[in-house]
Amino acid sequence: MTVFYNNCTILWLTGWSIADSVFDSLREALPEYHHMTVNYCEADTQEKMIFLTETAAKKIKRPLLIGGWSLGGMLALRLAAMGLTDGLLLFAATAQFTRPRGESDRGWADAYVRQMSAGLVKEREAVETRFRRMLFTEMERETKMDQLLPPHGIWSDRALIAGLQVLREEEVLSRLNLIRCPVYLVHGTEDEICPYGAALELASLLTQARLDSIPSSGHVPFLGREEEIAKRFRSWWHEQSNDGNSTSI
Repeated sequence: MTVFYNNCTILWLTGWSIADSVFDSLREALPEYHHMTVNYCEADTQEKMIFLTETAAKKIKRPLLIGGWSLGGMLALRLAAMGLTDGLLLFAATAQFTRPRGESDRGWADAYVRQMSAGLVKEREAVETRFRRMLFTEMERETKMDQLLPPHGIWSDRALIAGLQVLREEEVLSRLNLIRCPVYLVHGTEDEICPYGAALELASLLTQARLDSIPSSGHVPFLGREEEIAKRFRSWWHEQSNDGNSTSI
């Protein structure tokens, strides 16, 4: 089957508190695709954030790929379970962010996320600063990779709280069997936000998943590696298309 990439759209969903421009270099490395985004940085409720992503996915002409990072990855998995995409490109994603005791290798305790939400009311800047520091390993911080992030303060207070509510209350783990499209997972082995165990879980439960592990990387495994990841993703998607696993173009 011949694949014409310029007919394919990638819908980008960013991570909690981070501007969508974090994907700019990755989009530039994938010029053969149409690129669209969902701006939920001012969504004032959890329901509004979910509504915006659903509406965008439903409006875009297929074939559609959804690229999601962290919070955006969970939202992307949710859309895939609804049958709204032909493929997923996920960075540091999880099907369930908050986990019970005994599953710390796959997520955070709900109490910690509640503390973050409460802290936003009193010391938003401190909460964001701590979170942004946790995105990177010590080695990544030493190489100034954290300086590649967009400036903080882009999201509204309500959107930050809404995003944490999504992470606390949404789960796609019980619906992974509904995801029929191919999924390309990119995950840092030293991720402190969405532990690497969450990626292993996804890879084992999704029927058409490939996991690309990034050694010694934290929660932003694509940052500074956009050209290489774009090359790998392009090759993978070409394989999926030729194997007939994606929508005919």
